[in-house]
Amino acid sequence: MKEKLLAILSEACPEVDFETETALIDDGLLESLDIVMIVTEIMQEFGVELTVDDLLPENFNSVDVLLALIESRTA
Repeated sequence: MKEKLLAILSEACPEVDFETETALIDDGLLESLDIVMIVTEIMQEFGVELTVDDLLPENFNSVDVLLALIESRTA
């Protein structure tokens, strides 16, 4: 699952090292349009529904946090 997520993120923002970054939003590495594209891809790839309530900066600061969000929706 993590590999699929990394592929989605890397496609959206190839210049960002998602493996090591832990402050994607706080450091301004992801912009709002990036997030919209990433959320759309995540919902299609993983078959999960993310709501407006999920679109909080803290849910997108790192791969691990985003992965936990996805896993919480698939359980």
